[in-house]
Amino acid sequence: MRRLGRWAIAGAVLLVGRGQRRRQLPPPEPVVDAWEPAPRAELLVAGLLLLAAALAVAFIVIYAGGADTQLLGLALGLCFGTLAVASIVTAFRLTPPEEAEEPYPERFHSTEVAEVEQIASESGRPLTRRRLLGLTAGSAGLALGVALLAPVASLGPVFDTNQLRREPWRRGVRLVDSEGRVLRADDIELDTLHTAFPEGANPEILASPIVVVRVEPARLDLPVGRRNWAPGGIVAYSKVCTHAGCAVALYRAPHFEPSRPRPALVCPCHYSTFDPATGGTVLFGPAGRPLPQLPLAVGPKGELIALGGFSGAVGPSWSGVRE
Repeated sequence: MRRLGRWAIAGAVLLVGRGQRRRQLPPPEPVVDAWEPAPRAELLVAGLLLLAAALAVAFIVIYAGGADTQLLGLALGLCFGTLAVASIVTAFRLTPPEEAEEPYPERFHSTEVAEVEQIASESGRPLTRRRLLGLTAGSAGLALGVALLAPVASLGPVFDTNQLRREPWRRGVRLVDSEGRVLRADDIELDTLHTAFPEGANPEILASPIVVVRVEPARLDLPVGRRNWAPGGIVAYSKVCTHAGCAVALYRAPHFEPSRPRPALVCPCHYSTFDPATGGTVLFGPAGRPLPQLPLAVGPKGELIALGGFSGAVGPSWSGVRE
């Protein structure tokens, strides 16, 4: 019965109010002060945004071309500077000033909505070229975002990661130095480090560079299956450190044995130290696995040739640091 009574009261109210005339809203009063359009300022902001986009694209082009860091910094700095100037001009010339302090009176919802719509329409009047400014701002933001993401490509290949596992070493490939001269067994002396590359291959490939040293045959203690990998005590290992990918560029050759540590290959970045006589095993430092060894042989004319590929994967890995 109580619910039926409520329905009856609601129906009576609707019938009584149906004949009344709808309340007319008062004419809106200006909320934002009059503001003169500034077409020159709008064009200036649009031009600055386009310039910022062009500078961001220039950063990408310079980065892809391998230019020095000074040009990269100049392009990126000018891009941010241009965006700052565009923001300042927008704030002082294109944004209408508005200062109002008053308590908000109780209003009907429809009136509040009308007032908000009026503020939005009046505030947008100076931006007569809003679409142009929106497009230029979007272009500048997109170009700058791509420019900031471009250096991520230096972390390694994105679409073809298999190239990290490719190696140019094959059976019969001769060893050459940085000048392209063929290395011979007689050229490798004790306590001397040589850097070699595969003949005819791209030296920039990750697995191309190797280090070649001669160890006294009596010291050799290579793993099983590698007894014939070191002709005359000459051994070859990947030049890429298994810790962080730096170049193994030092060879420790003590002059006062046995009081000093034995000969070893050393990476100068974090001082990972490898024993060339035992298959490149780690003697010291953060490297977590041995240097990959390349099997060698001596050709008919005394030249050094490879007998195949490396004993393991070249370069650092997630397990490159010891636990």
